[in-house]
Amino acid sequence: MKQGLELKLGQHLAMTPQLQQAIRLLQLSTLDLRQEVQGMLESNPLLDEETNEEHGGDAELLSPAPASADTDRQLELEPDIATSLPEDLPVDSQWEDVFDLGSAGVPGQSGADDDLPDFEARNSREQSLQDYLRWQADLAPFSAEDRAIAEMLIDAIDESGYLASSVEELAGILEVAPDRVEAILRDVQDFDPPGVAARGLGECLSLQLQQIPGEPSQILLARQVVEEHLDLLAKHDYARLGQVLAVDEEDLRDALLLIGSLNPRPGGEIGAASPEYVIPDVTVRWSGRRLRVELNPEAMPRLRINRHYAEMASGKDATHRYIQDQLNEARWFIKSLQSRQETILKVATAIVERQREFFLHGPEAMRPMVLRDIAEEVEMHESTISRVTNQKYMTTPRGLFEFKYFFSSHVATDSGGAASATAIRAVIVKLVESEDSRHPLSDAEIARVLSEQGIQIARRTVAKYREGANIPAASQRRRL
Repeated sequence: MKQGLELKLGQHLAMTPQLQQAIRLLQLSTLDLRQEVQGMLESNPLLDEETNEEHGGDAELLSPAPASADTDRQLELEPDIATSLPEDLPVDSQWEDVFDLGSAGVPGQSGADDDLPDFEARNSREQSLQDYLRWQADLAPFSAEDRAIAEMLIDAIDESGYLASSVEELAGILEVAPDRVEAILRDVQDFDPPGVAARGLGECLSLQLQQIPGEPSQILLARQVVEEHLDLLAKHDYARLGQVLAVDEEDLRDALLLIGSLNPRPGGEIGAASPEYVIPDVTVRWSGRRLRVELNPEAMPRLRINRHYAEMASGKDATHRYIQDQLNEARWFIKSLQSRQETILKVATAIVERQREFFLHGPEAMRPMVLRDIAEEVEMHESTISRVTNQKYMTTPRGLFEFKYFFSSHVATDSGGAASATAIRAVIVKLVESEDSRHPLSDAEIARVLSEQGIQIARRTVAKYREGANIPAASQRRRL
């Protein structure tokens, strides 16, 4: 084999640790980013968080003061540090180029506390439906054997509040008579919430009606409906229901209103999931006739370099090298945060500018928009826009929205333009809200109304948008 030297020219993307860090920070939500910042503060002694009392002392590295699309961004670096860092931190790369860093690549996320739950989880526990029912069973005058039967019944109740096993099955497990289990079941069904431990929807609604004070005749009629004619009620066949019950329309309407006030899932009231808190990344507000886009100052802590430790970095022994490494890591972390904030502001500004009509007239005026539209406007890759819009929120005069809300596909119109799927969904919601409840609009009728407005859309597409807006079918929307 002949040996030789050969020169080749080529281009490739080098994923430096700093670039990996910048990309990872860009995709984090605000709450996750706060945990990341807290981990870095705990692991890097060169990085400090500036409090309100300390503001004005050392020069800060990253200040999340409101950066507006109408003014210069107020994210400033110290002059001496800014000169030691590149002007542009590259974050626009293919997602496939990012390696799985794992827990080892996340500063401050290793140690004995990793397997421990957070403070809130250690100090509070949600009360489950079974816990709530057992507490009531402890207050009931059960004998030891009856208490064991009640415990078995409670364990057999699912998260919706229904008894998931038959009385005969539970009686066989406990080796007691089914009548004994039935008697204890009636006691458990008297527990709160009303309707719990029912064996079906009809029994669940009937149990709730038994505990409602009101006109006896109206309650009896409502119980007759849920116990004997639940199939007609499900079909919204009110004409047939009135004939079978031999009642007039007004009495039937009152009974149906009473049934509509009941809860078909009584177990859902207890042990509901904790609410997810959202911290908006961007604030959008009107300034005269202009929309002003600003970073939320509460979303990002104020970070700075600890000057006392930084001055100890000018040496060549192991201690000084450690301080120098930590100083470089802190500088890159702050630079990555600054790049993240500026990218979010740039993307949010482009979104608001393209969807100005939405802020003026509401969802019906939403323009069709895809990731490519914003990527071309801000001169970034679509993968970067996808990361920026994931779990990022903006608070606006019309409410709190995730960035992704403003992106939707388009449907062609007769005029040669395009209508946003979000706008079409809003029009469908408006049509349903204004329809005659006795004669609700079918999907074909909604498609015809949209066609008259210049939007050509198939009936099955209307059904898809209607289901996406959690609107039941016309047969289920019919009312007396």
